[in-house]
Amino acid sequence: MATQVHPPRGMRDFLPVDKRARERVLRVIRDAYEHHGFEEIETPVVEDAARLHAGLGGDNEKLAFAVMRRGLTVDDLRAAESPLELADLGLRFDLTVPLARFIATHRASLPPVFRAIQIAPVWRAERPQRGRYRQFMQCDIDIAGEPGIAAELELLAATGDALTRLGIPDAFIRINDRRILFAALAHAGVPAEQHDGALITVDKLDKIGAGGVTAELAERGVDGERLLATLEAIRALAAQPEARPEALEGFDASVLEPVRELLAAEVGIRLEFDPTLVRGMGYYTGPIFEIAHPELPFSIGGGGRYDGMIGRFLGQELPAVGISLGFERLVDLVELPAAAGAETVALLLDKAVPAADALAVKRALVAAGQTVRMQRRTKNVTGLLEQLAASGATHFAFVRPGDTAPTLDIKPIS
Repeated sequence: MATQVHPPRGMRDFLPVDKRARERVLRVIRDAYEHHGFEEIETPVVEDAARLHAGLGGDNEKLAFAVMRRGLTVDDLRAAESPLELADLGLRFDLTVPLARFIATHRASLPPVFRAIQIAPVWRAERPQRGRYRQFMQCDIDIAGEPGIAAELELLAATGDALTRLGIPDAFIRINDRRILFAALAHAGVPAEQHDGALITVDKLDKIGAGGVTAELAERGVDGERLLATLEAIRALAAQPEARPEALEGFDASVLEPVRELLAAEVGIRLEFDPTLVRGMGYYTGPIFEIAHPELPFSIGGGGRYDGMIGRFLGQELPAVGISLGFERLVDLVELPAAAGAETVALLLDKAVPAADALAVKRALVAAGQTVRMQRRTKNVTGLLEQLAASGATHFAFVRPGDTAPTLDIKPIS
């Protein structure tokens, strides 16, 4: 009995029908981004290990697949204190670090403000489970070189357009600003050395609730009730700038200005201010985003401003902001029809038809603009047609000895 053969855990094969559906979604996203002036680039699937572990990728660095150096000896393996000492390359775990390196490499060839599209697979050594894969597709757009809020507005508008074209009009984007979070922490009396840890806990609000967050913050020595009250007061202040809540006495409300500017603009998608939104990546320096849907318990994308990252490779500061669509989750939400007029004809060949004659028929149809597959006719024609329809064929024709393309009776598969 043959054994079952599966792809590596956390990775997937895609049948032709699934691959076509994925490509339709990608085509819509790519077209939307290109219409908004973004240009697509491509980077290698591997980067230098030192670059991937430079502290830019947060917890994702721990999930990077390492590529061992060539020519390692047994003595090298024994002497290494860490597996990373044996690696000189690694598979990319996101598209932001490769973009930062790309811009640093090609800065002289790029415009002062560069709008990039990256649509490509990334790899993380995740624990495989429902909705989490070790290889998955990311769809990123980034703007480098624009320090003002205009870049955020462009990103949000392009994202809203892509989601609308995909038929997901109910999606909305939660927004916040890392500067608001740090101002809230300071106002709530959280010591600077506790800021990062406190934000990690606040980021769990959706999972463990206010009580859980307060309890975990207490374990860190942080007054969680005061911090959450401060964040809620900031929410109220953003909605009614003229009414300053008592909990914000002395709070510098100027940190709210970028968020207010975003909320006031019409970007083609609903924006919702959420002062408890954290986003896990420590490299964010300003506005942050998370794409949500009212019927889903998880986000379908996110991003933010990361002004300090590219400068670490370039040697001079360069502002940047980006947003990514969660493609694997979007594919499950979207049902896009095949393109109008996209017909595939299946030629069902009699056994007596010579291969060269069958190919001549096929080439004539292809030259006329048809998409054509050849298939030997079987006794169970009904079952064969069902199988062909499931794989994307729309029409069929029987091919007998002596038939030519003009004489075929091409019929729709009903």
